[in-house]
Amino acid sequence: MIVVMNSSATEENVKNVENIITSAGLHVHLSKGEETTIIGIVGDKTRVNTETLQAADGVEKIIQVTESYKLANRKFHPANTVIKVGGKDTDAVTIGGDQFVIMGGPCAVESYEEVKSAAECVKKSGAGMLRGGAYKPRTSPYSFQGLEEEGLKILHRVSRETGLPVISEVTSEEALKTAIPYLDMVQVGTRNMQNFALLKAVGKCGLPVMLKRGMAATIDEWLNAAEYILSSGNENVVLCERGIRTYETSTRNTLDISAVPVIKTKSHLPIIVDPSHASGVRAYIAPLSKAAAACGADGLMIETHPDPAKALSDGPQSLTFDMFENLCKDLTPLLSLQGRRL
Repeated sequence: MIVVMNSSATEENVKNVENIITSAGLHVHLSKGEETTIIGIVGDKTRVNTETLQAADGVEKIIQVTESYKLANRKFHPANTVIKVGGKDTDAVTIGGDQFVIMGGPCAVESYEEVKSAAECVKKSGAGMLRGGAYKPRTSPYSFQGLEEEGLKILHRVSRETGLPVISEVTSEEALKTAIPYLDMVQVGTRNMQNFALLKAVGKCGLPVMLKRGMAATIDEWLNAAEYILSSGNENVVLCERGIRTYETSTRNTLDISAVPVIKTKSHLPIIVDPSHASGVRAYIAPLSKAAAACGADGLMIETHPDPAKALSDGPQSLTFDMFENLCKDLTPLLSLQGRRL
Protein backbone atom coordinates (compact mmCIF):
# COMPACT_ATOMS: atom_id res chain seq x y z
CA MET A 1 0.00 0.00 0.00
CA ILE A 2 1.20 3.52 -0.83
CA VAL A 3 0.04 6.83 0.60
CA VAL A 4 0.50 9.72 -1.82
CA MET A 5 0.67 13.11 -0.13
CA ASN A 6 -0.58 16.17 -1.98
CA SER A 7 1.76 18.98 -3.01
CA SER A 8 0.67 21.21 -0.11
CA ALA A 9 1.30 18.59 2.60
CA THR A 10 3.48 19.84 5.46
CA GLU A 11 6.19 17.99 7.36
CA GLU A 12 3.71 17.74 10.22
CA ASN A 13 1.16 16.09 7.90
CA VAL A 14 3.74 13.56 6.75
CA LYS A 15 4.84 12.82 10.31
CA ASN A 16 1.22 12.29 11.37
CA VAL A 17 0.66 9.72 8.60
CA GLU A 18 3.90 7.96 9.56
CA ASN A 19 2.70 7.77 13.17
CA ILE A 20 -0.62 6.22 12.11
CA ILE A 21 1.27 3.54 10.19
CA THR A 22 3.95 2.74 12.79
CA SER A 23 1.40 2.67 15.63
CA ALA A 24 -0.24 -0.24 13.77
CA GLY A 25 3.06 -2.12 13.93
CA LEU A 26 3.99 -1.52 10.28
CA HIS A 27 7.10 -0.05 8.70
CA VAL A 28 7.38 3.13 6.65
CA HIS A 29 9.36 3.71 3.48
CA LEU A 30 9.53 7.43 2.70
CA SER A 31 10.27 8.75 -0.78
CA LYS A 32 10.39 12.51 -1.28
CA GLY A 33 10.24 14.00 -4.76
CA GLU A 34 10.35 17.64 -5.82
CA GLU A 35 6.58 17.97 -5.68
CA THR A 36 5.21 14.77 -4.18
CA THR A 37 5.96 12.72 -1.09
CA ILE A 38 5.16 9.01 -1.20
CA ILE A 39 4.86 6.92 1.95
CA GLY A 40 5.19 3.19 1.39
CA ILE A 41 3.69 0.81 3.93
CA VAL A 42 5.64 -2.39 4.52
CA GLY A 43 3.95 -5.20 6.42
CA ASP A 44 0.45 -6.60 6.88
CA LYS A 45 -1.67 -3.79 5.43
CA THR A 46 -4.85 -5.20 7.02
CA ARG A 47 -3.58 -3.89 10.36
CA VAL A 48 -3.94 -0.25 9.33
CA ASN A 49 -7.26 1.59 8.95
CA THR A 50 -7.32 2.93 5.40
CA GLU A 51 -10.23 5.25 6.15
CA THR A 52 -8.19 6.91 8.89
CA LEU A 53 -5.27 7.31 6.51
CA GLN A 54 -7.43 8.73 3.70
CA ALA A 55 -8.95 11.27 6.10
CA ALA A 56 -5.57 12.48 7.39
CA ASP A 57 -4.53 16.01 6.44
CA GLY A 58 -2.31 16.20 3.36
CA VAL A 59 -3.25 12.78 1.93
CA GLU A 60 -4.13 12.87 -1.76
CA LYS A 61 -4.80 9.17 -2.39
CA ILE A 62 -4.01 5.61 -1.39
CA ILE A 63 -2.74 3.11 -3.93
CA GLN A 64 -2.83 -0.64 -3.40
CA VAL A 65 0.36 -2.44 -4.45
CA THR A 66 -0.41 -5.90 -5.80
CA GLU A 67 3.19 -7.04 -6.31
CA SER A 68 4.76 -9.02 -3.46
CA TYR A 69 7.99 -7.02 -3.67
CA LYS A 70 7.63 -3.60 -2.07
CA LEU A 71 11.03 -2.02 -1.43
CA ALA A 72 12.24 -2.93 -4.93
CA ASN A 73 9.07 -1.53 -6.47
CA ARG A 74 9.15 1.71 -8.48
CA LYS A 75 5.73 2.57 -7.04
CA PHE A 76 7.40 2.83 -3.63
CA HIS A 77 10.47 4.63 -4.96
CA PRO A 78 9.73 6.54 -8.21
CA ALA A 79 13.24 8.00 -8.62
CA ASN A 80 16.07 5.86 -9.97
CA THR A 81 18.42 4.57 -7.30
CA VAL A 82 22.05 5.57 -7.84
CA ILE A 83 24.63 3.47 -6.03
CA LYS A 84 28.16 4.53 -5.17
CA VAL A 85 30.91 1.91 -5.19
CA GLY A 86 34.44 2.52 -3.91
CA GLY A 87 35.78 5.96 -3.12
CA LYS A 88 37.78 5.23 0.01
CA ASP A 89 40.88 3.38 -1.17
CA THR A 90 39.88 3.41 -4.85
CA ASP A 91 38.24 5.68 -7.39
CA ALA A 92 34.48 5.99 -6.90
CA VAL A 93 31.97 4.89 -9.52
CA THR A 94 28.22 5.40 -9.55
CA ILE A 95 25.78 2.84 -10.98
CA GLY A 96 22.35 3.99 -12.06
CA GLY A 97 23.13 7.60 -12.97
CA ASP A 98 24.93 9.22 -15.89
CA GLN A 99 27.93 6.91 -15.60
CA PHE A 100 27.86 3.68 -17.59
CA VAL A 101 29.94 1.27 -15.53
CA ILE A 102 31.83 -1.59 -17.15
CA MET A 103 33.13 -4.29 -14.81
CA GLY A 104 36.00 -6.05 -16.56
CA GLY A 105 38.45 -8.78 -15.68
CA PRO A 106 39.03 -12.52 -15.76
CA CYS A 107 36.35 -15.07 -14.99
CA ALA A 108 38.65 -16.72 -12.45
CA VAL A 109 41.61 -15.35 -10.54
CA GLU A 110 44.59 -17.49 -11.55
CA SER A 111 47.60 -15.39 -10.54
CA TYR A 112 48.67 -11.88 -9.58
CA GLU A 113 50.19 -11.33 -13.03
CA GLU A 114 46.97 -12.34 -14.79
CA VAL A 115 44.78 -10.05 -12.70
CA LYS A 116 47.23 -7.13 -12.83
CA SER A 117 47.47 -7.21 -16.63
CA ALA A 118 43.69 -7.44 -16.93
CA ALA A 119 43.21 -4.54 -14.53
CA GLU A 120 45.66 -2.39 -16.48
CA CYS A 121 43.65 -3.11 -19.65
CA VAL A 122 40.38 -2.27 -17.87
CA LYS A 123 41.84 0.98 -16.54
CA LYS A 124 43.33 1.98 -19.90
CA SER A 125 40.03 1.33 -21.66
CA GLY A 126 38.10 3.68 -19.37
CA ALA A 127 36.09 0.93 -17.70
CA GLY A 128 35.24 1.60 -14.07
CA MET A 129 35.57 -1.64 -12.08
CA LEU A 130 37.66 -4.79 -11.77
CA ARG A 131 35.92 -8.16 -11.60
CA GLY A 132 37.35 -11.59 -10.91
CA GLY A 133 36.19 -14.90 -9.49
CA ALA A 134 37.79 -16.23 -6.31
CA TYR A 135 34.99 -18.69 -5.52
CA LYS A 136 33.84 -20.51 -8.64
CA PRO A 137 30.60 -22.52 -8.41
CA ARG A 138 31.06 -24.78 -11.43
CA THR A 139 28.66 -27.20 -13.04
CA SER A 140 31.22 -30.01 -12.77
CA PRO A 141 32.93 -30.76 -9.45
CA TYR A 142 36.11 -31.51 -11.41
CA SER A 143 36.37 -28.01 -12.92
CA PHE A 144 38.60 -25.32 -11.41
CA GLN A 145 36.88 -24.08 -8.24
CA GLY A 146 38.89 -20.91 -7.64
CA LEU A 147 41.70 -19.75 -5.32
CA GLU A 148 39.23 -18.60 -2.64
CA GLU A 149 40.86 -16.29 -0.06
CA GLU A 150 44.18 -16.23 -1.90
CA GLY A 151 42.29 -15.03 -4.96
CA LEU A 152 40.56 -12.34 -2.90
CA LYS A 153 43.93 -11.12 -1.66
CA ILE A 154 45.16 -10.83 -5.25
CA LEU A 155 42.05 -8.90 -6.29
CA HIS A 156 42.37 -6.55 -3.33
CA ARG A 157 46.05 -5.88 -3.99
CA VAL A 158 45.52 -5.15 -7.69
CA SER A 159 42.44 -3.05 -6.94
CA ARG A 160 44.43 -0.79 -4.61
CA GLU A 161 47.36 -0.60 -7.03
CA THR A 162 45.16 0.50 -9.94
CA GLY A 163 42.44 2.44 -8.10
CA LEU A 164 39.69 0.25 -9.57
CA PRO A 165 36.90 -0.80 -7.19
CA VAL A 166 36.60 -4.59 -7.15
CA ILE A 167 33.66 -7.00 -7.24
CA SER A 168 33.68 -10.77 -6.75
CA GLU A 169 31.14 -13.51 -6.18
CA VAL A 170 30.42 -15.06 -2.79
CA THR A 171 28.88 -18.51 -2.67
CA SER A 172 28.07 -18.96 1.01
CA GLU A 173 27.74 -17.07 4.28
CA GLU A 174 31.21 -18.30 5.24
CA ALA A 175 32.67 -17.04 1.97
CA LEU A 176 30.94 -13.69 2.52
CA LYS A 177 32.59 -13.23 5.92
CA THR A 178 35.97 -13.97 4.37
CA ALA A 179 35.41 -11.71 1.36
CA ILE A 180 34.11 -8.52 2.99
CA PRO A 181 37.52 -7.01 3.91
CA TYR A 182 38.83 -7.49 0.37
CA LEU A 183 35.93 -6.20 -1.76
CA ASP A 184 34.09 -3.00 -2.65
CA MET A 185 31.03 -4.86 -3.93
CA VAL A 186 29.80 -8.44 -3.58
CA GLN A 187 28.12 -10.54 -6.25
CA VAL A 188 25.42 -13.14 -5.71
CA GLY A 189 25.53 -15.48 -8.68
CA THR A 190 22.73 -17.07 -10.66
CA ARG A 191 22.91 -20.36 -8.75
CA ASN A 192 22.37 -18.53 -5.46
CA MET A 193 19.63 -16.11 -6.51
CA GLN A 194 17.18 -17.93 -4.25
CA ASN A 195 19.64 -18.86 -1.51
CA PHE A 196 17.59 -16.86 0.98
CA ALA A 197 20.01 -17.27 3.89
CA LEU A 198 22.80 -15.82 1.74
CA LEU A 199 20.53 -13.00 0.50
CA LYS A 200 19.74 -12.01 4.10
CA ALA A 201 23.44 -12.14 4.95
CA VAL A 202 24.52 -9.86 2.09
CA GLY A 203 21.67 -7.58 3.14
CA LYS A 204 23.60 -7.00 6.35
CA CYS A 205 27.15 -7.01 4.96
CA GLY A 206 27.58 -3.25 4.57
CA LEU A 207 28.72 -3.44 0.92
CA PRO A 208 26.78 -2.86 -2.32
CA VAL A 209 25.43 -6.08 -3.82
CA MET A 210 25.02 -7.20 -7.41
CA LEU A 211 22.30 -9.84 -7.79
CA LYS A 212 22.37 -11.98 -10.92
CA ARG A 213 19.16 -13.35 -12.35
CA GLY A 214 18.63 -17.07 -11.85
CA MET A 215 19.06 -19.12 -14.99
CA ALA A 216 15.32 -19.95 -15.10
CA ALA A 217 13.91 -17.16 -12.95
CA THR A 218 11.05 -14.89 -13.89
CA ILE A 219 11.55 -11.17 -13.42
CA ASP A 220 9.14 -11.11 -10.48
CA GLU A 221 11.07 -13.95 -8.81
CA TRP A 222 14.27 -11.98 -9.37
CA LEU A 223 12.79 -8.83 -7.82
CA ASN A 224 11.51 -10.82 -4.85
CA ALA A 225 15.06 -12.11 -4.34
CA ALA A 226 16.25 -8.50 -4.34
CA GLU A 227 13.56 -7.77 -1.77
CA TYR A 228 15.28 -10.15 0.66
CA ILE A 229 18.44 -8.03 0.46
CA LEU A 230 16.58 -4.72 0.70
CA SER A 231 14.41 -5.85 3.59
CA SER A 232 17.53 -6.90 5.50
CA GLY A 233 18.72 -3.30 5.46
CA ASN A 234 20.88 -2.99 2.34
CA GLU A 235 19.50 -0.44 -0.14
CA ASN A 236 22.50 -0.70 -2.48
CA VAL A 237 21.40 -3.44 -4.85
CA VAL A 238 22.24 -3.72 -8.55
CA LEU A 239 20.51 -6.30 -10.75
CA CYS A 240 22.38 -8.22 -13.46
CA GLU A 241 20.74 -9.86 -16.46
CA ARG A 242 23.01 -12.73 -17.55
CA GLY A 243 20.81 -14.75 -19.86
CA ILE A 244 18.22 -17.39 -19.11
CA ARG A 245 17.98 -21.06 -20.04
CA THR A 246 15.84 -21.77 -23.10
CA TYR A 247 15.66 -24.44 -25.78
CA GLU A 248 18.22 -22.55 -27.92
CA THR A 249 21.66 -24.19 -28.07
CA SER A 250 23.62 -21.82 -30.32
CA THR A 251 24.44 -19.65 -27.30
CA ARG A 252 25.28 -20.62 -23.74
CA ASN A 253 22.11 -18.91 -22.51
CA THR A 254 19.55 -16.63 -24.13
CA LEU A 255 20.10 -12.97 -23.30
CA ASP A 256 16.74 -11.48 -22.29
CA ILE A 257 17.43 -7.95 -23.49
CA SER A 258 13.79 -7.06 -22.78
CA ALA A 259 14.53 -7.53 -19.08
CA VAL A 260 16.25 -4.12 -19.08
CA PRO A 261 13.19 -1.99 -19.97
CA VAL A 262 10.93 -4.29 -17.93
CA ILE A 263 13.07 -3.76 -14.84
CA LYS A 264 13.23 -0.03 -15.52
CA THR A 265 9.42 -0.01 -15.50
CA LYS A 266 8.90 -2.22 -12.48
CA SER A 267 11.82 -1.18 -10.26
CA HIS A 268 14.03 1.74 -9.32
CA LEU A 269 17.11 -0.48 -8.97
CA PRO A 270 19.98 -0.19 -11.49
CA ILE A 271 20.44 -3.03 -13.95
CA ILE A 272 23.55 -4.14 -15.81
CA VAL A 273 24.03 -6.88 -18.42
CA ASP A 274 26.55 -9.73 -18.58
CA PRO A 275 26.93 -10.61 -22.28
CA SER A 276 29.80 -13.01 -21.53
CA HIS A 277 27.70 -15.57 -19.66
CA ALA A 278 24.66 -14.84 -21.79
CA SER A 279 26.37 -15.83 -25.03
CA GLY A 280 29.35 -17.97 -24.13
CA VAL A 281 30.79 -16.93 -27.50
CA ARG A 282 33.47 -14.27 -27.82
CA ALA A 283 32.23 -12.99 -31.20
CA TYR A 284 28.77 -12.18 -29.86
CA ILE A 285 29.82 -10.08 -26.88
CA ALA A 286 30.37 -6.76 -28.65
CA PRO A 287 26.98 -6.63 -30.43
CA LEU A 288 25.15 -7.77 -27.30
CA SER A 289 26.98 -5.11 -25.27
CA LYS A 290 25.90 -2.41 -27.70
CA ALA A 291 22.31 -3.67 -27.58
CA ALA A 292 22.38 -3.53 -23.78
CA ALA A 293 23.66 0.04 -23.82
CA ALA A 294 21.11 1.08 -26.45
CA CYS A 295 18.13 -0.24 -24.47
CA GLY A 296 19.08 1.59 -21.28
CA ALA A 297 21.25 -0.74 -19.19
CA ASP A 298 23.38 0.98 -16.54
CA GLY A 299 26.51 -1.01 -17.27
CA LEU A 300 28.12 -4.27 -18.32
CA MET A 301 30.08 -7.13 -16.78
CA ILE A 302 32.58 -8.48 -19.31
CA GLU A 303 35.26 -11.14 -19.03
CA THR A 304 38.72 -10.39 -20.42
CA HIS A 305 41.88 -12.47 -20.12
CA PRO A 306 45.53 -12.04 -21.25
CA ASP A 307 45.39 -15.39 -23.07
CA PRO A 308 41.82 -16.72 -23.36
CA ALA A 309 42.99 -20.00 -24.90
CA LYS A 310 44.78 -20.83 -21.65
CA ALA A 311 42.12 -19.53 -19.23
CA LEU A 312 41.17 -21.97 -16.48
CA SER A 313 37.54 -20.85 -16.72
CA ASP A 314 35.33 -19.59 -19.57
CA GLY A 315 38.08 -18.98 -22.12
CA PRO A 316 35.72 -19.14 -25.16
CA GLN A 317 33.72 -16.16 -23.88
CA SER A 318 36.67 -14.06 -22.65
CA LEU A 319 37.75 -11.09 -24.76
CA THR A 320 41.36 -10.42 -25.60
CA PHE A 321 42.65 -7.11 -24.30
CA ASP A 322 42.52 -5.57 -27.77
CA MET A 323 38.90 -6.65 -28.18
CA PHE A 324 38.00 -5.22 -24.78
CA GLU A 325 39.63 -1.86 -25.55
CA ASN A 326 37.95 -1.65 -28.96
CA LEU A 327 34.56 -2.42 -27.45
CA CYS A 328 34.93 0.40 -24.92
CA LYS A 329 35.87 2.77 -27.76
CA ASP A 330 32.87 1.68 -29.81
CA LEU A 331 30.50 2.20 -26.89
CA THR A 332 31.64 5.76 -26.17
CA PRO A 333 29.75 7.56 -29.01
CA LEU A 334 26.64 5.46 -28.41
CA LEU A 335 26.63 6.41 -24.74
CA SER A 336 27.24 10.08 -25.49
CA LEU A 337 24.00 10.15 -27.51
CA GLN A 338 22.22 9.12 -24.32
CA GLY A 339 24.03 11.72 -22.22
CA ARG A 340 26.09 9.03 -20.50
CA ARG A 341 29.78 8.35 -20.10
CA LEU A 342 32.18 5.61 -19.09
